[in-house]
Amino acid sequence: MMQYWLMKSEPDVYGWTDLVREKTGTWDGVRNFRARNNLAAMEVGDQAFFYHSNIGLEIVGIMEVVEAAFPDPSEPSGKWRAVRVKPVRELARPVTLKEIKADDRLADMELRRLSRLSVSAVTAEEWAIVLELAGE
Repeated sequence: MMQYWLMKSEPDVYGWTDLVREKTGTWDGVRNFRARNNLAAMEVGDQAFFYHSNIGLEIVGIMEVVEAAFPDPSEPSGKWRAVRVKPVRELARPVTLKEIKADDRLADMELRRLSRLSVSAVTAEEWAIVLELAGE
C-alpha cells in the first residue's frame, strides 16, 4: 500500500528545479533519527511532497520514491539512510506553511506538530487536503 511523505529541502541548497533538472535525485544528508526511520520505511512507488524550507516555506511539488532506503553515501558510518526520488509534477500552486497552519483539518499533520522534522509522514487524508489547497 502506498504511503505518503513530506520531505524538506532548502531551495537555495537543493530545490524543486534542481530535482526536475536532474530527473532523479538522492535524498541524503538527513541526521535525525526519526527522519532516518521515515526514510527507511519508504518503498518504491511511495509519494512525497517536496517542501521548500527556510526560504518559501511551502509545498511546491510531488516526488516518487524510485529506490528504497540504502546507506547514505554522504556519511560513511552506515547508520544513516538515503532514498532516490524523481519528480512527478509541480503543484498547481504552492501551499504555504501559513495555509497549512490555518486549516484545522491539518492540526495533527507532522509538519505542524514536529516542525523541525525534515522527513515526515503524511496521512492519505492530509495528502488529499493539501492537494485541495493547491487547487487540484
